[in-house]
Amino acid sequence: MSAAPRFNAKVHIVDDDEAIRDALSWLLQSRDVQAETWETAGDFLGAWTPDLAGCLLLDIRMEGMTGLELFDRLRERGCRLPVIFLTGHGDVPIAVSALKKGARDFVEKPFNDNDLVDLVIEALAFDAEQRAREAGQASVTARLATLTQRERQVMDLVVAGKLNKVIADDLGISMRTVEVHRAHVFEKMGVKTAVELARLLATV
Repeated sequence: MSAAPRFNAKVHIVDDDEAIRDALSWLLQSRDVQAETWETAGDFLGAWTPDLAGCLLLDIRMEGMTGLELFDRLRERGCRLPVIFLTGHGDVPIAVSALKKGARDFVEKPFNDNDLVDLVIEALAFDAEQRAREAGQASVTARLATLTQRERQVMDLVVAGKLNKVIADDLGISMRTVEVHRAHVFEKMGVKTAVELARLLATV
C-alpha cells in the first residue's frame, strides 16, 4: 500500500453526487490525503488557477458541464493537473478517448478503495515532480538572464569543450579575460565545473 506523499497538495473531487463526494473525501482522508470537493464542473473551472497543485478526481457524467467537457476546457487553459476519471461501465470508451488526450487514468465503478487511493497518491507525486522540475527550469532560466553577452559567448564555448586558450583566440580576448568570464559564469550559474554546467543547461 502506497503512503501519501508529504507535500502540500490536494485531491480535487468533482462530482454532482453529494454522497459520492463525501465518501471519496472520507476515503482519502483516511489515508492522510487532503481532499476538497466540488459540486459542479463549473465551480471547479471558476476556481482553477495555474498554481493549484494536486490532482483531479473527476466524474465523467454530470449534470450541466460534463467531466469530459471540464477536462477539455482545463487543457485549453493550460492546466496540467493529473486527471483520474471515475466512470460507469458504459463510459469506458469515452474514458479511453480521454486518456489519449492526456488524462492520467480512469477507474470504473464500483472500484476498489485502496486501488483508487494508490492511483491518486501516484498522481499527486507525479504533479509534485512535474512542478519541481518546472521550478528548477525557471531557476536556470533566471540565472541565464544574469549573464552578460560576453559571458554567454564564453559559456557556450566552455560547454562545447573548448580550452581557455582556444576560447581566447576565437573571441579575440586574452586568456586572463576568459578566465574571469568563466569564473563569473560558474558563480552566477551555481556550478563548479564545466560538466555540472552542461548538465544544468540540459534541463532547459
